[in-house]
Amino acid sequence: MKVNVIGLGYIGLPTALTFANHGIEVVGVDVSETVVQSLQAGQAPIEEPHIDRYLAQALAKKTFNAQLVPEKADVFIIAVPTPNIADQFGSCDLSYVKAAMAAILPYLEKGNTVIVESTIQPRTMEDIVGPFFEKAGYTIGEDLYLLHCPERVLPGKIFEELVMNNRIIGGMTSACTQQGKRIYQTFVKGNVLETSASIAELSKLMENTYRDLNIALANELVQIGDRLNIDALQVIELANQHPRVNIHQPGPGVGGHCLAVDPYFVVAAAPDDAKLIQLGRMINTEMPEFIIKKVEEILAIHGGNKIAVLGLAYKGNIDDARESPAVEIAKRLKQKKALQVTTYDPYVATSDVAQIEAALTDSDLALILCDHDAFKDIAPAAIQAMKQKIVFDTKNIVTGKTRFEAAYSLGSLPSAQ
Repeated sequence: MKVNVIGLGYIGLPTALTFANHGIEVVGVDVSETVVQSLQAGQAPIEEPHIDRYLAQALAKKTFNAQLVPEKADVFIIAVPTPNIADQFGSCDLSYVKAAMAAILPYLEKGNTVIVESTIQPRTMEDIVGPFFEKAGYTIGEDLYLLHCPERVLPGKIFEELVMNNRIIGGMTSACTQQGKRIYQTFVKGNVLETSASIAELSKLMENTYRDLNIALANELVQIGDRLNIDALQVIELANQHPRVNIHQPGPGVGGHCLAVDPYFVVAAAPDDAKLIQLGRMINTEMPEFIIKKVEEILAIHGGNKIAVLGLAYKGNIDDARESPAVEIAKRLKQKKALQVTTYDPYVATSDVAQIEAALTDSDLALILCDHDAFKDIAPAAIQAMKQKIVFDTKNIVTGKTRFEAAYSLGSLPSAQ
């Protein structure tokens, strides 16, 4: 079997390397010449545990090659971005998917399999992808196998979860589904879940929508606790002692290319019915403004105007800042002329400084917006360099809060009264 993987980003590249390290010949295709050259030189363009080792192994085995154009293969996997369109509902932008379909069309042969792993709006396979290949002369399920097999992995654990997680195999026909099973069973050790393409599309979206809504509940609880002067974090801890309750942890908002994006695809498909989903998105989208308000209240209490923003990635120990609320918060704080803001993230190259000490020196407030391990136990010397030793820990991760003169969290906020 030979596989083309179109799109070598956070999902496409690990997928390609996983196939390659299970004995499958893989051609990785990306439109970025920089990405292709980097991979050819043995350097992964993204941060992910073990990725350099997987890349080196695949290159040594000669089972992986990166290039700018596809070539003939048995399987074509599309793993390109699907951002939101700036329309009323945040619909799914299929331009990259359509470009990938057009790019592989000259190389398709009867009997090939085309798999869309990109997250897509419900009925995209039925209404757009299928008709595209039918117009090209293929009969789906007979001489072309067409599927949607969404990724379901956690950044930081991608290689482990690609293998161990259950995998949804959504075929356009039953024959397509069986073909997809044979392909993914080359490495998947979890259950292979057979279904239709449309059910696979909506299932993936609802997985992330569930989590987004749960976080929205936690973030709304923070604001209720703030109003009532009740520690929301303790409320969550106690409520979660119930065997059927699992409230997620609150934070400064929701980021990443899944939770902050996918619910809009459901809204766009059924806007009059997705009322709760829209409300959850609104709560999480407005959370950065709540954090900024609390920052201003903290500074009003203690004085000072210099803030060290610690963390720009959307989650801990990765370099991915897509849709990150931390980036939005830092941007808005910097727009306030009365404030001095310095950003630091050990993983994100766009940080203002390269060392945490440089960010904290002479600062009045350490604002933690990401749960990197590096922020859990900040060195005493770095804290001592602060003008005022105050921390606002929106991720509730700091273990040495006693080293600070004042410590705030989403459970202990300055009074809203």
